[in-house]
This record gives sequence, C-alpha cells and structure tokens, in this order.
Amino acid sequence: MEDDSNSLWYEERFTESLRYMCRVDTYIFSHKSRWQKIEILHTKVWGKVLFLDGKIQSAQIDEFIFHEALVHTPMFVHPAPHKVLVIGGGEGADLREILRHNTVDKVVMVDIDGELVDACKKYLPEWSCGAFDDPRVELHIDDGRDWLTRCEDKFDVVIIDLTEPLEGGPSLKLFTREFYELVKSSLTPEGVISVQSGSAAPSHCRFFSSVYKTLRAVFPIVNPYWAYIYTFQMPWGFNLATLTLDPLVDTTTLERRQTERQVTGLRYYSPHLHRAMFTLPVYLQKALTEDGYVIEDNTPYVWEA
Repeated sequence: MEDDSNSLWYEERFTESLRYMCRVDTYIFSHKSRWQKIEILHTKVWGKVLFLDGKIQSAQIDEFIFHEALVHTPMFVHPAPHKVLVIGGGEGADLREILRHNTVDKVVMVDIDGELVDACKKYLPEWSCGAFDDPRVELHIDDGRDWLTRCEDKFDVVIIDLTEPLEGGPSLKLFTREFYELVKSSLTPEGVISVQSGSAAPSHCRFFSSVYKTLRAVFPIVNPYWAYIYTFQMPWGFNLATLTLDPLVDTTTLERRQTERQVTGLRYYSPHLHRAMFTLPVYLQKALTEDGYVIEDNTPYVWEA
C-alpha cells in the first residue's frame, strides 16, 4: 500500500521484476488467516477487489470473465452434469455459475480457508449471489487433497480454482500429478475437469505449460484454453481434461444445451466463443511443447513472486 499524499495506491508484486498498481478509495477488510492474508478493497476503476497474499484474485468489473470461462466451458462439454465438485473458489462465484445449469442436483465446494469464505460472504456478496444458501450446495472447510482421499462420491464435473502455488502456501501440492490422479478417481466415466492454470503471457507461461503437461500424464484428453482478464492485465490460461469426451463440441449442440438448461444472463461465455477459446497463438503452442515439466509431489512448482 502506498500513499502519494493525495491518494492511496495498492501495489501488487506479480513477480520480482513486474508490479502493478491500482488507486484505492476504500480499504474494506484486511485479515491474516491461518492460510493467507486476505484483503478486500474498493478501487476507482475496478470496483471491489479481492487480494490474497498480495495477489489479485478477482475484481468486480470483470470477475465474470474468469469464472464463466472456468465453469461453463467444462459444464457445456458434459452432456448432463448432475454432480459437481469445486476445489477452492472461496468467493462463491464458481457456485453461482454452476447453479445456472438446471441439470445440477448437487454441488460440493471444498475450500481450506473458512475465514476467506466468511469474508467473501460478508463483503463480496455480489460474487456468490446467494449461492451459498442454495440447498444443492454442500460446503466443506477442508484441504481439497485430504478431502478427496476420503471422498467416495463420483462427480460429472470438477472445477479446480486455486491460488498460485506459493512456497508454504495452501495450493502447493494441489497442482501435482498425484493430486490429479485423485481427481481422476473421483470422476464419473464421462467426467470433465477444468483447472485455472495461471498466466498465458509470453513472459510468464511456464506454469501454464507445466499444468498442461502434468494433466497429460494423467488424462487421455487435455485441451488448453485461454481468456484475457482485464484486471490481471494479461491473458490467462486454463486447462480442460476429460476421460472420454471431446472438448471441441460443435456450436449447434452447445446452443441446444444452453437452451435446454435455461442458462441465461452470461456476459462472456457463449456457444460461438467456446471453440475460439481453444485456439492458441503460436508462442503458446510452442511453450506447451518446449517449456514446463510434469509437476510431482517431490518436484512441486513454486511460483516465484
């Protein structure tokens, strides 16, 4: 946080060599939970913003881009998702988007930080839009990996919405091959997963490539995709993995599924955009081949902040 005497500015250190600043008009909430530092601000341009450990997670102006891309892409790939699992996603926006699909009977959300969830309920209710109170939602405050080792349920779709794997952070062992093996074992035969996979910018796409290669070591079908997130100030990567389904569903089928499920009110995802998100520029195609590695428990990926 920096004060230039006339206004207050928040500085995010993306890496040691790259920092961003935004002007703040209200500092709403700050708390150090057991797992991370939680900060909620109101900014001049972006509206409310959530930062975790000094890194922007989502902002009022464009969180819909991130969450619609992460959620609806796998949801519409599946022909009839009834049971959905969310690992992470403390703001509740993933729940909001999942519950738009009238096929959904049950959503389980597992987040390690109950204090984060409570703060988002209180200070960022626009993100969840009442989703935490929906009778189809089952919330567990637990480590996602530990919870999966005990879980006997099977899910049609799994959404993995975690923070970057910082040294000593709660997500470090949730991007490994061993973790994805657990996720795979929790899927139904037509199961689909999506993973937020970090920056897809030319200077910082090694993590994206590593998540892709790690999923490829576990799943038979893996398709990377991307979206530009205004407040992240760069393109952002996602990976979609399936056991049997082709992620490149034709537009007519996607339109039919959207109509049948009565999914309305979307501001980013559409059946016509679906395939386009999987079209990557040459530099990313090259990075997926030449950069990154298979992340394992004994060689975790540590984001260098």
